[in-house]
Amino acid sequence: MKKPVNIKNAYEYGFHKPDEPSFKVPVGINKKIVEMISDYKQEPEWMKEKRLKAYDVFKQKPLPLWGADLTKLNLNKLCYYNNPSQNKYKSWAKVPKNIKDTYDAIGVPEAEKRFLAGVGAQYDSEVVYHHLKEQWESLGVIFTDTDTAIKEYPEIIKKYFGTIIPATDNKFAALNTAVWSGGSFVYVPKGVHVTIPLQAYFRINAKAVGQFERTLIIAEEGSYVHYVEGCSAPIYTTDSLHAAVVEVIVKPGARVRYTTIQNWSGDVYNLVTKRMMIYENGVGEWIDGNLGAKVTMKYPSLFLVGKGARGEVLSLAYAADGQHQDTGGKAIHLAPETTSTITSKSVSVGNGRASYRGQVKIIKGAKKSKSFVRCDALLIDKTSRSDTYPTNEVAEEDVNLGHEASVSKVGEQQLFYLMSRGLSEALATSLIINGFIEPIVRELPLEYAVELNRLINLSMEGAVG
Repeated sequence: MKKPVNIKNAYEYGFHKPDEPSFKVPVGINKKIVEMISDYKQEPEWMKEKRLKAYDVFKQKPLPLWGADLTKLNLNKLCYYNNPSQNKYKSWAKVPKNIKDTYDAIGVPEAEKRFLAGVGAQYDSEVVYHHLKEQWESLGVIFTDTDTAIKEYPEIIKKYFGTIIPATDNKFAALNTAVWSGGSFVYVPKGVHVTIPLQAYFRINAKAVGQFERTLIIAEEGSYVHYVEGCSAPIYTTDSLHAAVVEVIVKPGARVRYTTIQNWSGDVYNLVTKRMMIYENGVGEWIDGNLGAKVTMKYPSLFLVGKGARGEVLSLAYAADGQHQDTGGKAIHLAPETTSTITSKSVSVGNGRASYRGQVKIIKGAKKSKSFVRCDALLIDKTSRSDTYPTNEVAEEDVNLGHEASVSKVGEQQLFYLMSRGLSEALATSLIINGFIEPIVRELPLEYAVELNRLINLSMEGAVG
């Protein structure tokens, strides 16, 4: 008989440091809390007004009744702003020791030294460290936290903030707009190619806290950037919430790749809205890996608004015992000769549940557009579960749309073959899983691909055998 996964034992980033905030709002959400956050940040009046309008929308919007079960998420028991430090640092040596020790353990400084163009590190509600290498600054590239961008680049923020994902989009987009803090702002000038990745790392440290980063990326005509983010959190007996909003604008002929490896602990609700607007002959790519969290609801979206625009979503979900990964992707074709591809891979183990939820919409007039969706699910044992909820809306005849879906189980013959050569059942199963997800893993930077495989191997320990 297979033993259930013990996700808390498998999760190696579940440590935490003492919560020593420089400023923290009371628990709960109301108009006063929203005003308190804005006043503390000394924001311009237009942003405060935007927050308050979003809070009104949040109050009116119901929790989604589809997708994962959110009935146990108590939004009144969370802290919506927890600032660990009054300062932001450009030198890693100056970051407070308790925060620095956390990121040293995760490996962020080493990653920066080895292969990144710039790094941002957010700890609970604020970015505490940010640095961009001079070679990119000299070309006009901007990479900073969104709070700083409001003060230093207000006209750009005003022009784009909330234009792709308005507060009215859904309840958690409204909540983010009301209480957002931190996140990344990236601006790449026309024709500039940032040839090595930018990275942001988001860490929840305090218990029963919400993290609401707001990320905005603008790639001007003919430019290129690859943005990578990682996430983790300690293990507590109380739930936390991660509700980010990501808006990406890909101008004509530009290309943006956005890679996410989220490895939250099993007590985090991960409810994220991510959307790209892709103009003529632009290319937008989401590479989205989800290995942790109690509940994940995330569907990276492509809005193909210019002729010849192309987009791709590569989605990976690993649902361990007690987890529900409700993930997928969306492609909205709003112009002719646009192309989208959505590839979803999911693995379920123990009582884990993985759901693919996707949408392809091709409007009238989007002639000669093409879209292909492929969903593959792998079940490790008899108690794991996989579901597929595709939605296809086509209003144009001269298009090409394909959809494939498959569900498979780890075969006894495969296991027997590998175990007969001296491998344990856990290692044999991990090898099969790694082969199954390889089409997505090969798109990751080498260091992230190695880390992803290692995390899956670690999660499988105790899951089988």
